[in-house]
Amino acid sequence: MKKITIILNFLIPFCALSFAQSPYIHKVFEYKPAPGINVNNYPKYEEGDTQDDMLRKVEEAIVGNEKGVVTLGAYGGYIVFGFDHLVENIPGKYDFKIWGNAYYSNPSLNAGSCEPGIVMVSFDANGNGIPDDPWFELAGSEYYKPETIKNYEITYCKPDTNKIPTPHPNIWFLTDTSYIKWVDNQGDVGYVALNAHKKPPYYPQWMSEDTLVFAGTKLVNNGRDETGLGILYVQYAFPWGYADNHPNDHIRSNYDIDWAVDEQGKKVNLPGIHFVKVYTGVNQYCGLWGETSTEITGAEDFHIQGIDIEVLAVKTEPFPNFKSYYAQGKIVFENFENSFCSIYNINGQIMDIFNISSSNYIYKTNLVTGIYFITVQRYKDAKMQRFKFVIY
Repeated sequence: MKKITIILNFLIPFCALSFAQSPYIHKVFEYKPAPGINVNNYPKYEEGDTQDDMLRKVEEAIVGNEKGVVTLGAYGGYIVFGFDHLVENIPGKYDFKIWGNAYYSNPSLNAGSCEPGIVMVSFDANGNGIPDDPWFELAGSEYYKPETIKNYEITYCKPDTNKIPTPHPNIWFLTDTSYIKWVDNQGDVGYVALNAHKKPPYYPQWMSEDTLVFAGTKLVNNGRDETGLGILYVQYAFPWGYADNHPNDHIRSNYDIDWAVDEQGKKVNLPGIHFVKVYTGVNQYCGLWGETSTEITGAEDFHIQGIDIEVLAVKTEPFPNFKSYYAQGKIVFENFENSFCSIYNINGQIMDIFNISSSNYIYKTNLVTGIYFITVQRYKDAKMQRFKFVIY
């Protein structure tokens, strides 16, 4: 009898340890970056590395609470990771966070290095522990806007190592402006340029394919050339719903599973999720900083830690005491707080994005005569105001 008691006392704590759940990433299932200046460096590629080797290095960087850096490269590059348990969907609460390396160089404008990634989630409906069930996009602040392109597809071509470089005539650090060619299904052609600040190669060296194809939702470009010379860009954070878009300590880097929608944009009701996919959501080149590339440094489940954070409501209603008018090449916003602003022409084409940084903000514009629409979303509570104005 005494012997049996000893065995049971040993087994009970062993079982408890075996089934302990981690709030952090448990496993990385896929890693397929698009070309980019930090690809082959985060994580570090070494000659002879295979896909399995790189997947192991990705896990070493971000599984658990390591907070290493994994780059996804240009538009479409992605990662798929999972938790060792169901991340519950609790109504009205943020359910999880994804860590990145975004930061504000100008906090009053929510602007700096903000490289938004689309977030998708999946529930392990068949219970086999692998991400082979349907995926659902988390519909962030830009999802329903007319300039957001659904079913976007892009193809990157592996660079010819013998090609003759085409340096930019005026921007010294762009040593080959036709380094890695891309084409998309919108009829556009472009390049990931070679940047003197980062040594090549930028194409994933463990991948043998001559082309890499990615597809998904594409957001409007959020970078603005502050110099007008194609050198120094500032990236403006979208209000909410995207990875590596706000600093990690910002409430807008949290996610609500209730944002999930199907391919038609209809809300889906998930009890929770097991898997997350993140991919770079913009296709833009920002001068000195190179292509916009979402970076991931980890993720965590809030509920298993007892973290309780209410979701900031998204409301479309007038702001109190709000006033805006156009005069002499300027749009004046009065009685506003820190907000994200988008301007569209009458055809729904995005004309500009910027942040309103003060209660009385003046926006200088070169817009020509015509009818325009403005959407303003306040950061602190996500209240949204839409209005029309005419330039005569």
